[in-house]
Amino acid sequence: MSKFAKYFKNLLAVKTKEERLQLIVSIITEQCISNQRQLMDELAKEGLEVTQATLSRDLKSLKVTKIANDNGGYVFIIPNINDLHDTLLKKRQRRMGSAPTNRVLSIAFSRNIAIIKTRNGHATALAYDIDMSNQPEILGTIPGADTVIAVLREDVTHEQAQELFSQLLPQHKCLGARV
Repeated sequence: MSKFAKYFKNLLAVKTKEERLQLIVSIITEQCISNQRQLMDELAKEGLEVTQATLSRDLKSLKVTKIANDNGGYVFIIPNINDLHDTLLKKRQRRMGSAPTNRVLSIAFSRNIAIIKTRNGHATALAYDIDMSNQPEILGTIPGADTVIAVLREDVTHEQAQELFSQLLPQHKCLGARV
């Protein structure tokens, strides 16, 4: 095999791995995945066949873990999703949806302020994700321990803000979060 052919083969393999990791993250953040077999099945639905060994290595590299959900079962999560988002953005990959959605409990409005209640300890990361979305309707955020205050432009209606937040913070059916 020529030097160029080896280089090209390695380049394709890296892209495939990045795409595979991105797809795994997308599936885990959007669905209730409780085991590797279920994840392998979801990947297959997307046209990606992987071995259990490869999937296991991918999960380890993504630092995927399991947490208990509200239904008494377990679900995969990615604890450092913000770092992962930043890494993929630096590699010029498209952003993978929004932040982990299991941390949002409710949203209320008062004039041009949105009050987003979160699980304890999640507000800072959520505020970061909102700020990084660069939405012109949101002037900025202030996080606390379990609350994010998002200041909206004066002309943004509560209905427009609700639609914007529903796109930024979709529900995660596994953990019962609601927006």
